[in-house]
Order: sequence, then C-alpha cells, then structure tokens
Amino acid sequence: MSDTYRELNPPVRLLLGPGPSNVDPRVLRAMSAPLLGHLDPEFVKIMDESKRLLQYTFQTENYLTLPVSATGSAGMEAALCNMIEPGDTALVCVSGVFGERMCDIVERCQGKLLRVDAEWGHVVQPEEVEAVLKQNQVKVVAIVHAETSTGAHQPLGDIGRLAHEHDALFLVDTVTSLGGCPVKVDEWHLDVVYSGTQKCLSCPPGLAPITFGPRAVKALEARKTKVQSWYLDMTMVQRYWSQERFYHHTAPISMNYAFREALRLVHEEGLEARWERHQLNHRALLAGLQAMGIQPFAQEGHRLPSLNSVRIPEGVNDARVRSRLLLDFGIEIGGGLGKVKGQIWRIGLMGYNATRKTVLTFLSALEPILRSEGARFEAGAALPAAEKVYG
Repeated sequence: MSDTYRELNPPVRLLLGPGPSNVDPRVLRAMSAPLLGHLDPEFVKIMDESKRLLQYTFQTENYLTLPVSATGSAGMEAALCNMIEPGDTALVCVSGVFGERMCDIVERCQGKLLRVDAEWGHVVQPEEVEAVLKQNQVKVVAIVHAETSTGAHQPLGDIGRLAHEHDALFLVDTVTSLGGCPVKVDEWHLDVVYSGTQKCLSCPPGLAPITFGPRAVKALEARKTKVQSWYLDMTMVQRYWSQERFYHHTAPISMNYAFREALRLVHEEGLEARWERHQLNHRALLAGLQAMGIQPFAQEGHRLPSLNSVRIPEGVNDARVRSRLLLDFGIEIGGGLGKVKGQIWRIGLMGYNATRKTVLTFLSALEPILRSEGARFEAGAALPAAEKVYG
C-alpha cells in the first residue's frame, strides 16, 4: 500500500494570537537564500552583523549577546540554567503561565525556589519582592516583563534596583516585549535578558535572542559546577559566536538569515518609531473592542501594546467565536491559559501585524460574529471608535 502526499500548501492566515505573528515578506525571501556552511567566512559575517543588530535591539553593549539556536523557551532555560547551580536561591515573580515555567526550571536546576505571586492580569509589587529579599540570600531575581498569558506589562525599575541592592542578579523574560515596547538592557541594568523571534520581531520561531551583562558573565565564570545543559552552556556557545569560532553546533542557517533581516527591519524603522506604532494600534484596537462592549483584562496602566487581553462578553461562546474567525475570515486569536482559560481572548498586534489595516480588518470580522452570539452593542460602532484614535 502506497500513500500519496500532496505538495505543501498551507492556508494564508492573519496571525493575531499570542505568537507566532505574520512575517514580513523580506524575511521570508531571506530564508530562501542559498545555504552556506556554518563556518563559512560569509556566514561568519552574517553572524557578526546579526550580533550588532541584536545589541541595538536590546539596547546593550554586552559582548555576550547572541541568538540561541532554539525557540524562546530555550532562551528561558538557557538564562536560568547558566545562572543557577544546585543549592542557589532564586526568587521568581509569578503573575501568569510563564512565571510558573520559570519556577519549574529553577527546581529542575536543583535551585531553592522562592516566589512572589500576583493576581493574574496584575503586576508584581516591589514591596513584596523587597520583603523576601530582606529575609533570604538570593542569587537570582527572575521576572516576566511581558506576561503573554495575561497581557500584563510589568515595570522593571524598582524590582531591578532592589535585586541589585541585595546583590542578586536580575533576569528578565522579554519574549513578547522585545521590538514592541521599550527594552533597555544597559540603561535599566538588566543582567540576563532573553526573548523569542516569533513575536514583535516578526521572524519565524526558531531562535532565542539572549544577552548576559558583566555581572552575569562574572557569575558564569565563577560557577563551581558545569552548566546542567551541554547544548545551552553559554561558556561553550559564546566561543562559537566569538572571534574564536570554536565549533559547538551546526547553526540553523536559514533561520539566521531570517533573523538578520528581521533585525535589519527593526533598525531601519527605528526602535522609538516601532514602539510608538505598537502603542497607537493597541489604543485603536481597544477603542474598537470597547465600542462592542469588550473590556480589557490586564490591570489598567499595565497593559501590553503587543498582546491585548480582553474579557469574553457574558453569554458569548469562546471556542465558537475563535473557530468562526479562523474558518470564515482566516484570522487566528488566542484563548486563555491556565486560570483564565475560557475567560479571556488574547489578541496579538506584533511587529508586522501592528498596523491600521490589521486592526480594522479584525474589528470588521469580529462584529458580525459577536452579534450572532447575542452580544448587544451599537451596530457599526467599532470602526469609527478605532478611526478616532488614528485621526
């Protein structure tokens, strides 16, 4: 018996979920360029350019700045397993799913876990972190800057200052913020920061940008035990990305092409302009949604522009709405995770998708679906509300 497989032809989707986001055609074209060897002099030039562009995007001069050859979750693991040895104490700030994942990794590193929890959708308060730091000798304070599961945007300044006052390293997840809102590694004195390519950088998933500051490098060099992961051991990976070019692994060539082009687009637009673009479209989207009676979920004053979390209106079927958006309009949005499953929608406006056209397209598609679900609001109110923000 023989099977016949058709040529791959996936449908075109407007990806407005929590990631991946749609990719700029220039990035896709870059991926189709001819392969080079991972030690070819021409590929080495691409690595050097990518590193400089990533330093710009992270706003850092850290020499240990590179893309890990794996997805954003590997960035989380690389950050934690390089900093934490068995017996080290780590304080994790938890306000959603990805803070919980940090806790899991700390325990897998055989670290002593302490946690400060916030209500989902809210941010962690500095005074609660300070209380724990005063009572414990903590090596690492870890926090999620942009909690993808709730849409909450966590301020970093006061908690970072407290971490350093208590001689702890400050480790930050910027998977859903890098390229979409300010991330200033050097100015904010962030010690370890990681991200992903598939969100506001508008690159396919497959690499995890990461940077280690001087204090983190010193801690890495002072380890008494080997990093538990051979593949993610930065003492070896950085030798491949340094002038030494010591072989460690075969880099995903095409993904590195895509990464360089995605970062080149960030540089071309300019970070401040990019941040402002995300903020403008976020405000327009929320205005349109509120005109349809849909209210924000994340704490006021701490709402991500790149990932908009909103409460599902009473009586509206979560799965049915998302299914109709996908099947009738080719639009993907995300549902809730963990504690907020079935309670919220997560609507991404990331990178290439953070545009006026995207916002108006989505609102136009959602309105008739909501009305068919029995939601009551003024017909045709969403688009004028959004347009008012743009106007």
